[in-house]
Amino acid sequence: MINKIPADNRHHQDLGWLRTHWLFSFGKYFDPENVQFGNLRVFNDDFIRPHTGFKPHAHSEMEIVTIVLEGELTHEDSMGNNITIGPGEVQRMSAGTGIRHSEKNDGDEWLNLYQIWFFPDEEGLTPSYDQKQFQLTGNSQSLTALVTPEGADGSVSIHADASIHRGRLGNGETLEYPVEHNRGVFIYLTEGALRINNTDFRQNDQARISEEDSLQLQATESVSFVLIDVANPAAE
Repeated sequence: MINKIPADNRHHQDLGWLRTHWLFSFGKYFDPENVQFGNLRVFNDDFIRPHTGFKPHAHSEMEIVTIVLEGELTHEDSMGNNITIGPGEVQRMSAGTGIRHSEKNDGDEWLNLYQIWFFPDEEGLTPSYDQKQFQLTGNSQSLTALVTPEGADGSVSIHADASIHRGRLGNGETLEYPVEHNRGVFIYLTEGALRINNTDFRQNDQARISEEDSLQLQATESVSFVLIDVANPAAE
């Protein structure tokens, strides 16, 4: 089953300093039919105005992944990290028993990032941090593992049964993605157009996929996307 959610169905917020689309219930937006997909709880497509950002705030019991697309993010946290994250870099922060952090755009250009949250496999973890640089403008017709539970193939590790991949296909190129039993796949298009098992998607559309054995991905124009593999997508 492929559930297509068009870009226009995302929840939009414009706070002046922050322009964002929330793909799941978040903040003051709550839809009981749109809370999570498996253990994927949050996917926010954020644009942060120069010289603004999120003031120090607290998190707990959540695995938080940030992918920077354009601009630079300045991150500070109660673990002592004071780090700049640029395009192609991926950050994982395990909030565990509790952390505080701030996220700012200290640059002169708008910052675009994805913030993705997962429920952890277990509670009470010691807060931790990981960050790595990836080449996101390389060859097409590929999937790059950004985040995996084991940190396999140079990916960022995570304390959740989920993985994040970045995909690129040139116009007409194809990929097959096998789906294991009792797992689901979430796909969000960064740019371009993609056909998934004969269903067409365009920029900022999302697919929530369950009960499929494999996915045939075909670019109907050059495309970049994020693919997230999660356990038990029916547990929402």
